[in-house]
Parts: sequence; C-alpha cells; structure tokens
Amino acid sequence: MTTAMAGDRADARRNRAKVLAAAADAMAEQGLDVPLGEIARRAGVGAGTVYRHFPSKQALLEAVFARHLEDLVASGERLAARCAPTEAFFGFLLDIVELSSRRGHICDVVVADTSWPRPGLTAARLRFRQVLAALLQAAQRAGGVRADVAPEDVAALAAGCVSMLGARRDRPAGLKLVRLTLDGLRPSASVTEGRSFRDSPDVRCEECGSALTVRPTGRPVRYCGATCRQRAHRRRLAG
Repeated sequence: MTTAMAGDRADARRNRAKVLAAAADAMAEQGLDVPLGEIARRAGVGAGTVYRHFPSKQALLEAVFARHLEDLVASGERLAARCAPTEAFFGFLLDIVELSSRRGHICDVVVADTSWPRPGLTAARLRFRQVLAALLQAAQRAGGVRADVAPEDVAALAAGCVSMLGARRDRPAGLKLVRLTLDGLRPSASVTEGRSFRDSPDVRCEECGSALTVRPTGRPVRYCGATCRQRAHRRRLAG
C-alpha cells in the first residue's frame, strides 16, 4: 500500500467518525428529520461524503446506534477492569441510562423497525448483551445483585429508566429516581417476594379475629365467612 493510499483511507475513517458524531448530536437535538445536509455541515464535510459512507438515512441511523452500543461496551469493559463487581455493574447501568437518554430518538426507531438487515447493528447488540451478562453474573457472584435477575430483566429495566429520565426536565431529580429504581436489583430489595409486595394492613374478621385477605376492589371485607356474618347480624338484632 502506498503512502497516498494509506492517507486516503485514514482521511476516510476520520470523515466517517465526524459524520457519525455530528449525526448523533444533530438527531438528539432536532429529531430524526434533521436533513443530511445539516449533518454534513456540522461534520465539516460535503454532502457527497455523507452519502458515500451512508447511502440512506436508515444506514446512518443504524451506524449511529451501533456506535452508541460500542461506546457502552467499551465503558463496561473499563468498569470491569477497574472496579469491584457490584460497583462495575451499577456503574454500567448508570452509563447506559445517562448516555442513552440523550439518544432516545435514535434508539426508539432502530429498535422498533425490525425490517432492517443491519448486520453491523446485530453484532454490536450481541457484544453489548455479552458485556451486560458478564457484569451481572460477576455482581451476583459477589452478592451485590439478586440471584433471580436475568440479563433480559436488567435490559428492560434500563430501558424503562432511559424513558423515565428522558421525560424529566429536572435531570438531577430524574437521576435520583433512576438510582432508586436500580436499587431494586440489590439483594435487600424484596418487593416482588410473595405478599410483601403490597404493604397491606393487618385486617381481621370482626367476629372471630381471623386474618382476612384484602380485595383490591369492592366493599371492604369485614367477616371471614357467612357464619361470622350471621353471628354479627344476630348480635346486632339482639342489641
């Protein structure tokens, strides 16, 4: 390979990276309808350069989302190398939520449209899931995350947190809610175990004192059955 050819390829890589960065910022600010000419202007390249790398808006969207996932993978790998397992796992989730909330338009359209071939996006999503699963399993082995949580549970919870943060104008308040939500993954959180999910009052039969099951709708339960109801009725008549 000649020096000129190597230089041309290096320029092409730099231009592609500029277009991806400009597209991500422009779409986050202006939505998915931002013209490719505006993206080219932000990137400091000609429109022909954009079309040479990305022949359609769909191809550009896919590449932007794949790049986003690759950035998250790199973040997860750094955290795994530098932090304790539990700290790395929750740090990764916060990175997912904070970074993805700024790319909501792109994430929504790429995830929703299953008709795209997107081989590059498929590979990026697979790598992302692998890193997420590895961090989750390490945190579970360390005792920092509930054992009954699967990678798909974490992915769904993170997606919900992205939507929640994106809907809040007060970002610090939104991040507080995100942290409270993610705390439900810790072993001490038992809100999904049995009847403790609802803080129901201790309701008992007015006649015999037996514990009653509280119904979510309808009239409040007062007696455990027909026998106690009749006894109470007879006492009221006698009184």
